Amino acid sequence: MRTAHSVVQIRAAEAALMATVPDGTLMDRAATGLATACVDFLGGAYGADVVIVAGSGANGGDALYAGARLARRGARVAAILLDPGKAHAGGLAALRSAGGHVVPEDEREDAVARADLVLDGIVGIGGKPGLRPEAAAVMELVERYDVPVVAVDVPSGIDVDTGETPEPHVRAAVTVTFGTHKVGLLVDPGASAAGVVHLVDIGLGPYLPDPVVESLQASDVAALLPAPDRTSHKYTRGVLGVVAGSDQYTGAAVLAVSGALGGPLGMVRYVGPDEPARLVRARWPEVVAGEGRVQAWVVGSGLGDAPERAEDVARALADDVPVLVDADGLRHVLARCEGEVLLTPHEGELARMLEVERSNVTARRLHYACEAADRWNATVLLKGATTVVASPNGRVRVNSVGTPWVATAGSGDVLSGICGALLAGGLSPLDAGSVGCFLHETAGVLASRGGPIVAEDIAAALPDAYRYVRAAEGT
Repeated sequence: MRTAHSVVQIRAAEAALMATVPDGTLMDRAATGLATACVDFLGGAYGADVVIVAGSGANGGDALYAGARLARRGARVAAILLDPGKAHAGGLAALRSAGGHVVPEDEREDAVARADLVLDGIVGIGGKPGLRPEAAAVMELVERYDVPVVAVDVPSGIDVDTGETPEPHVRAAVTVTFGTHKVGLLVDPGASAAGVVHLVDIGLGPYLPDPVVESLQASDVAALLPAPDRTSHKYTRGVLGVVAGSDQYTGAAVLAVSGALGGPLGMVRYVGPDEPARLVRARWPEVVAGEGRVQAWVVGSGLGDAPERAEDVARALADDVPVLVDADGLRHVLARCEGEVLLTPHEGELARMLEVERSNVTARRLHYACEAADRWNATVLLKGATTVVASPNGRVRVNSVGTPWVATAGSGDVLSGICGALLAGGLSPLDAGSVGCFLHETAGVLASRGGPIVAEDIAAALPDAYRYVRAAEGT
């Protein structure tokens, strides 16, 4: 599992660790890991042109010490010092000793233009969102000449604790982070600015408290997946009730049921209008149509905007079983929820629920997912490139596995079925949401193979996704 901590937590852990090791140990570990990652990215150091953009703090020091290591391996390393009088003295001396040099101000553009790689050592976890004018001017050159950036710990200018990017910031191809992941590296829009994230172990582990954000990996998902045993039957494996579709949106019913049948449950009951019911049973003859006992409900996909469908949502929420509410059903969640409830909005739906602009939700995904979880006393799965799953008790998970090809009509209907199946199988809303997202995105990756797909392709690939994650656990 990937875990991310707040700046306050990281600072405390660093202080505790530094009290047990010689001065400079942490910076040495960070610089070594950073230099190694740069060599991997470049495919070798010898003959490469590397430009360091160094601020005045320890982040700049990490970059300068890493630059010294690259210079000793044959790279041509130059440093742009944003505040020469406050540059990290030890790092600068090491760089010069290894053959690196400082770029005069009037030669900065030439240095950037011929660079193979730029190291962003402007500011670390202590920085505020945005870049100061001089740093912004240098990074504009970097973007103009399309030079790949390796960010040191975090892309300078993002909000480290939220992933928000209200001001201009660095966009990295790779971020080499130290000790633990930072929240802003896992949550969009900061996660998109970070590129590929590489974690360097500097020994913080024993000193870190519970994380602020978690991100499941395949082995974690495998450990959470419900699995039948020799005594299982269709009822003990879970029965899911699906209330989806309308005469206008018949496909939503078929896709939600398809996602559910790709899950670990034993039976699906479909409750809805005649025409969607006919299509569901034609596609899936094993589905039972009509009311009956269930272990969880999925309600909402394709209900349409008819006021009478509010009763469908109310009945599901009044039943004493876990409930997932999606899409049109979210219009009818008006009060704080009781019991185990999972809400699955996209940004536009969450904006409507919270009565804010969609652009606000896009810019502050973590904030609004947590606000909604608290307001409705429900776990909220905010869909997106990095899905946020926030529970009302404060636990948060994000999912960054996936492919842009899953952004296709009906994909969310399939997701609701998957997560509902996991609720019926006994998982909590937090686990069902985060495991369901992982399976959904993994199925999308397997189905697409880098090319276009439709929602049915995702549902069809779910068994392969299950096999993939279970193989990670060796089961």
